Amino acid sequence: MTIDRAPTPLDAVPPPRSERDRDDAGSLPPLATRMAAMPVSAVREILKVAERPDVLSFAGGLPAPELFPVAAIAEAIAEVLRDSGGAALQYSTTEGYGPLREWIAEHLRGRGIPARPDELLIMNGSQQGIDLVARILLDPGDVVLVENPTYLAAIQAFAAYQVRLVAVPSDDGGMQVDEVAALIAAHKPKLIYLVPSFQNPKGTTLSTARREALAAIAAAHRVAILEDDPYGALSFAGPQPRPIAAAAAAAGHNNVLYLSTFSKTLAPGLRLGWLWGHPALVRKATIAKQAADLHTATLAQRATVALLGRFDYAGHVAKLCEVYSARCQTMLTALAEHTPIGTRWVTPTGGMFVWLQLPAGHDADALLPLAIERKVAFVPGSAFYIDAIRRDVIRLNFSNQPPSAIVEGMRRLGGVIAAASIRQP
Repeated sequence: MTIDRAPTPLDAVPPPRSERDRDDAGSLPPLATRMAAMPVSAVREILKVAERPDVLSFAGGLPAPELFPVAAIAEAIAEVLRDSGGAALQYSTTEGYGPLREWIAEHLRGRGIPARPDELLIMNGSQQGIDLVARILLDPGDVVLVENPTYLAAIQAFAAYQVRLVAVPSDDGGMQVDEVAALIAAHKPKLIYLVPSFQNPKGTTLSTARREALAAIAAAHRVAILEDDPYGALSFAGPQPRPIAAAAAAAGHNNVLYLSTFSKTLAPGLRLGWLWGHPALVRKATIAKQAADLHTATLAQRATVALLGRFDYAGHVAKLCEVYSARCQTMLTALAEHTPIGTRWVTPTGGMFVWLQLPAGHDADALLPLAIERKVAFVPGSAFYIDAIRRDVIRLNFSNQPPSAIVEGMRRLGGVIAAASIRQP
């Protein structure tokens, strides 16, 4: 996969290297050819620049750490270590801890996915699921249809398998599904990858009609769908969107693989995600995981089961939605007050991100170092595109800052945009 983009301002800043690194570079073994196509994560590089405590960062896709149920997790870990410490610290099955898979299966059935425990694989976060699905389905040169823009770490994961990404256009309603059939006919993809709910980076949500249409189109052409749903629980306006996997199963199709995670609702440090799909596909993913890491951390799985047994998970998620909805509205109000005319955004109904379009003529990559000087950080949107790259958009994360910091950060950002507007010819 080749991504044709101009260097960002951060590309010009080489990572620090020791004298020994420089002396030994010529004696290193040659890298695999796949590494040439793997892009660096713009988010991770920006976080290195923005990690100073005086910088208000809206760059990372981070949940609010003050909302992690730390005390409840600590009690659950203590209980597991006290009552079954040996088993919790021992090797375990690759598929995952049985009671955790049972809980997740019941949870998915409540969302319309007819899941059974033996159709689930517990993973080190849902990010591992992208890698495993790519590993079992894709050969070098295969085609994957993705939203444009799409999740940056998915671009990285697919690049490792030397596949070709073909962009499906998106609008304020997410992937433009009416373009998919023609793209399937032209490119013969093996897989369609998307984040349909509160998408990263745009914050958009696919309608029920588009979800059902996509499920039908993919099934008719025998193309697999990888539905990545880390944000679906974080809905600000009513029930969670019905998964594509539920629509496909209701129609009798078995070509959808569904990913989700506890990272956005409990804590990312637990590193617990899950993959659901047809048992034959999940079995192949299990074999691939055996080769990768044997199994997901036993202690984390058992502690999470103990936590869910004593903890009001639904109430906790409802509280997250309440807090994140308020922070999102605070950001939108501050943007309306502090950004110049011509700035626009997609209003999300859940998730963690606002997608900001700058006034005409602005370049977000060029704006970033100016923003860092004003001690505010964001992610330029160009990093998320496969083609038809846009440089006038930025991604903002609202979940990881309190309201006062959001207001101050948008004031600083608005000043940066306004100053750049003055310099526009």
